[in-house]
Amino acid sequence: MTESPTTTTAAKAQHFLDLHRSERPLLLPNPWDVGSALLLTTLGFSALATTSSGFAATLGRSDGQVTGEEALAHAAAIAAATDVPVSADFENGFADVPAAVAALISAAIDSGLAGCSVEDATGRDDEPIYDLAAATDRIAAAAEAAHSGPTRLVLTARAENYLYERTDLADTIARLQAYQEAGADVLYAPGLISADDIRAVVTSVDRPVNVLAFPGTPPVAELAELGVSRVSIGGSFAFAALGAAAEAAAEFRDHGTYGFLGLARRGSKAARNAFS
Repeated sequence: MTESPTTTTAAKAQHFLDLHRSERPLLLPNPWDVGSALLLTTLGFSALATTSSGFAATLGRSDGQVTGEEALAHAAAIAAATDVPVSADFENGFADVPAAVAALISAAIDSGLAGCSVEDATGRDDEPIYDLAAATDRIAAAAEAAHSGPTRLVLTARAENYLYERTDLADTIARLQAYQEAGADVLYAPGLISADDIRAVVTSVDRPVNVLAFPGTPPVAELAELGVSRVSIGGSFAFAALGAAAEAAAEFRDHGTYGFLGLARRGSKAARNAFS
């Protein structure tokens, strides 16, 4: 019997959640377009997550300058291109009001995604982080939308303090604990790099914890010892690719030489393997 799309999506979401416990930690790379998603799938990764900054760069924009509709369409395209579970970076839900955040999550249910993330950053310079009560209400609404239908999405709740120079570990932990109680499946505080801080977060909550790779972040083996369940890289692969292109272009412009062709050949071979 052929599985229905609903059954397939439900199974994929459950598999994604299971990966947080069966792989220690789950390595979750972040493709920025369909081609990079296919490449990363071919390289053997068990799941993928979109990157808001990497996707924005493909449109010639900075992070935070895409719409919810664009982010959803982009994530759905990546989910349709690969058989592995895909989680979408939905930034702050593209809305302040909890009901509007929930509406986006509900719209994502039928997109083929296995999960999504919602953060507590406002996008406003004068008040970069929602107060705890408002942030928790937003996660509760997102969790209800993610979990209430015949299929579910794995909801990751993000506490953004450290990305906005609010290096308050106690507040970050309090936020993650509140998001756990509000129904989040996975917890995430990007910007933590200290092993002691990461350990404090992991031991303060009862949900899988994601760590974002930053300069100075402990290597994966040490993160595993700290109890981290998932490691992601954000827009780093996308910007590494752009950095390689910029260096190649500078060589061509300034020196008229072609040293970049060796890297291009390796990339072409990887693309052929991924796309064929």
